[in-house]
Amino acid sequence: METATTPGRDEMRATMHAMWNGVAPAWAHHATYVDARAEPVTDRLLDGVALRPGDRVLELGAGAGGLGLAAAERLGAGGRVTISDVAPAMVEAADGRARERGLTNVETKVLDIEQINEPDGSYDVVLCRDGLQFAADPARGAREMTRVLWPGGRLAVATWASKQENPWLGVLMDAFAEETGRQVPPPGMPGPFALADPERLQQIFTEAGLTVAVEPHPAPMRVPSFEDWWERTVALAGPVAGLLRKLPPETVAAVRTRARLETERYATESGLELPGVALLAIGKL
Repeated sequence: METATTPGRDEMRATMHAMWNGVAPAWAHHATYVDARAEPVTDRLLDGVALRPGDRVLELGAGAGGLGLAAAERLGAGGRVTISDVAPAMVEAADGRARERGLTNVETKVLDIEQINEPDGSYDVVLCRDGLQFAADPARGAREMTRVLWPGGRLAVATWASKQENPWLGVLMDAFAEETGRQVPPPGMPGPFALADPERLQQIFTEAGLTVAVEPHPAPMRVPSFEDWWERTVALAGPVAGLLRKLPPETVAAVRTRARLETERYATESGLELPGVALLAIGKL
C-alpha cells in the first residue's frame, strides 16, 4: 500500500527510467566486463530455453544487450532476436554492439517490461537478466511476459538473491547507508534485491500462468583490486551512482574507506573475490 512517504508507481517508473538512462554510458563502457562476469548465468539461461531454429526471441531490460547478443549468436540467421530496454540510451548501446558484431538477426526497441508494446503471442522465447527486480510492479511485468509469449513459449529470467548473499554490491550499499544515514534504494523503491525471495519469484510467474522452476546460481565478482571493484561497481550500480555524485567529496571518501575495510575479508592472492548468487526462473507457458 502506498503512503504519504512511499512513492507511487508512476513516480517510481519515472525515477527508474531516468536513472538507467543516466548510467547507460557506463554500462556501454563496461559492457564487455559485464558480459564476461555474467557468462555462466547467461549460458544457463540460454540452455534453459533451448533455442531452436526460427525462434523469435525477446530480451527485456537488456542494458547493453549482452544476453540478447549471446542468444543471437547461438541462434544464427534462422531466428530473430529483439533486444529491448526502457532506457533509450541503453537501447542505443545495445544496437551499436550488435552492429559491431555484424549480427543481422538482431533488432533493438525501446520497451517497458510492465507494458510491452508488442502483439500477443509474438515471441517464442522471453529473456531478462537483472531487469525485472527494477519494475515498479514485477507481477505486472510477469503477466506481460506471458502475454507476448506464443503458447508453449519458453522463459528465462535472472534476478539477484539477498543482499547478504551478494556482498559484491551489498558492501557498497551498506557503506553508503552507514555514512549517510540513508537507505539505498529508498524505502518503497525497486532495487537490485527486490526479488530476492525465491518463493515470491516463483509465485509471480505461477500467478501469471507460467510453469517455472527457480534455482540459485553462483555469480561471484572477481577483480584485481579494490580500486577496480570501486570503479566498476559505482559506475554500474544505478541506485547508488547518482546518489554518490550528489555527495560532498569528504562523504564519498568516507563511504569508500568503509567499503575498503569491508572488502578486505574477500582478498585473495589475485585480487578480490566477492560472492554473488543469482536466482534463475526458467520455464514455459
